[in-house]
Amino acid sequence: MSWAGQAVIAQLADGAELVDVEALVRQHARLVYRVAWSVLRDHHDAEDAAQETFVRLWRSRDQLPQIADPRLWLARVAWRVAVDRVRRRREQPLDDLPEPLAPGDPLDEQVAGDQLRVVMEELIAALPKDMQDVINLSAAGDMSAAELGEILGVAEGTVRTRLHRARQLLRERLAARLERKRIT
Repeated sequence: MSWAGQAVIAQLADGAELVDVEALVRQHARLVYRVAWSVLRDHHDAEDAAQETFVRLWRSRDQLPQIADPRLWLARVAWRVAVDRVRRRREQPLDDLPEPLAPGDPLDEQVAGDQLRVVMEELIAALPKDMQDVINLSAAGDMSAAELGEILGVAEGTVRTRLHRARQLLRERLAARLERKRIT
């Protein structure tokens, strides 16, 4: 469980409601963090957004019986919290620290992986905003097109179309970039 999830559980009072909330936090902490990270691209900001999501869960604990799919509800709340944070924060330099080397990973493979990750992030950032959202959110968790549509507030068919077009554009742009590298 993430730090954010543990912090929320530590702040909650005892009682029957705690069991339901605690179970939801434990079960969905990774998904909430990944959704927040897909928008914010910063570990600390994503943890803060995850914690805010769990605070909202606690505040809505009386409504838990009416929530048909708590996983989807939490993903939607995490998405909205993260998007709100992006809207509020000022332009800041990206502090994209590379992931630490795993023991036994050849350095050249790690460098190549980091370079590809940076290129893919640049290509995704160049997509139209609606395509960025669907690509980032689809990569954040194992969710269906219907669930993604619910979170983004668009129809399932729209999600499928945006995903298809975004992936097609990414393939074309990556191929063009690789071709330019090969020529030079």
